[in-house]
Amino acid sequence: MFRKMRRFKQQLPAEECIEILTREKRGVLSVLGDNGYPYGVPLNHYYNAENGKLYFHCAMAGHKLDAIRACDKVSYCIMGEGRHEDGVSWSLTYHSVIVFGRMKVLDDHETALHLARLLGEKFTQDASYLDHEVQHAGPRMLMLELTPEHITGKRVNES
Repeated sequence: MFRKMRRFKQQLPAEECIEILTREKRGVLSVLGDNGYPYGVPLNHYYNAENGKLYFHCAMAGHKLDAIRACDKVSYCIMGEGRHEDGVSWSLTYHSVIVFGRMKVLDDHETALHLARLLGEKFTQDASYLDHEVQHAGPRMLMLELTPEHITGKRVNES
C-alpha cells in the first residue's frame, strides 16, 4: 500500500525513527484541505512509546480539524536540526521521519488533559506553569491522536 523508499540506502532503521519521534518536538501535519488542496501546518507532538501513537493539541474549531473530520488520512513529517559534517559549512546532514496514518479526536477529556500535560513537559518542567495552562486552556482544547499505519525515516546529506 505504501511506496518503498527510492533511496533505500538512506533509510533509517525503525528504532531510530522512534528515537526521532520521541526526541524531536515539532513537525508538519499534512491533511487534505479545502477544495482538494493539501494543507500543512506546523505542530508540536508527543509520542507515546507504550502505544506507538502521536498526540497533538488543537483548538475546538478550524481548518485542520475540519479537514481531519472530512478525511482522517494524514501524514506528519519531523525533521531534525541537522549538523555540519566533513568541514563543509553550507551543507547539513539531518534525519527526517514521515508518519502516515489515521487521525481522530480523543473523546475522553481527562485523558486529553493528561496527554496535554505530557506534551507540555517536552518544553518545560515548570509544574505551576503546566498546571495553569491545563486548567485555563484545557476546557478550550482538543487532543488529536495519530495512529501510524506506516513510518519511514531517512538520513539526508545535502552535499
